[in-house]
Amino acid sequence: MTSRGPLLRGLRAVAYTALPAEVVLFVCLLAGVRVPHSVLLAGEVLVLALLLVEAVVFLRLRRRGLSARRALGELVPENVLRLVGHELRLMTSLGRWVARRPHGVEGADRVFPHARDQAALMYGFAFVCLVETVGMSYLLGSWPAVHAVVLVLDVYTVLFVLGLHAASVTRPHTLTGGVLRLRQAAHVDVRVPLGLVSAVRHESLFTHEKAEGELNLAVGSQTTVTIELAEPVDAPRLLGAPRQVSLIRVHADDPRTLVRTLRDALTPERTAPSPTQGPPPRA
Repeated sequence: MTSRGPLLRGLRAVAYTALPAEVVLFVCLLAGVRVPHSVLLAGEVLVLALLLVEAVVFLRLRRRGLSARRALGELVPENVLRLVGHELRLMTSLGRWVARRPHGVEGADRVFPHARDQAALMYGFAFVCLVETVGMSYLLGSWPAVHAVVLVLDVYTVLFVLGLHAASVTRPHTLTGGVLRLRQAAHVDVRVPLGLVSAVRHESLFTHEKAEGELNLAVGSQTTVTIELAEPVDAPRLLGAPRQVSLIRVHADDPRTLVRTLRDALTPERTAPSPTQGPPPRA
């Protein structure tokens, strides 16, 4: 069975129809529109049947040797998988933040945190969202259904903001085995071999104009380290679109240490003693 098979195409077509229909039914119920019970029952049966068939197809694809990621990719659009994966990484980062377990630092030669300067902004934003949650709960107290929906959305917004900061805290830049790994929150993860780095400098910038071939990983609207590459590397966008970049600007809590470390790694060793040479051989 392949992604071109009629069954998989049919499942996607049903999903594209059933899921929007479920949203419409939900909005109607929320607005107080009377929906016939037969319509509600048909909608629920359709969604349950769709999930059951997709579970069966997923197991068949796994038996044929596909990895779990590829099997899901056959059933679910790639963009949806990437968005869901991003949300899961944010929520997982909250747990790592509380447990003080950074991601991707095992075996790293050096670790460079970069989230310190955005902490006050993110905490302030989360506080504003929390105040808005309390205010909306008070205003919508007379409409229980609307209050419940808005409360869920507001609480998730607070968790989303905290998750963004937690992802930055738990996903620092790292240098491991000659590869510089540059990250931002849970949506940017770029690996740069040191052999491609042509220049690195400490440069504080607060404004960044979008330009082809440039990647700006600002924290608090600031970048402090500029890295020039001899050859471009791929820095995929959130939804997977390729993006070739040859200049990367990043932020680090200690930018001078990052610059010094990279320059030391790029510079051939000069401290090793030269081999001792004996007197010239006699003729």
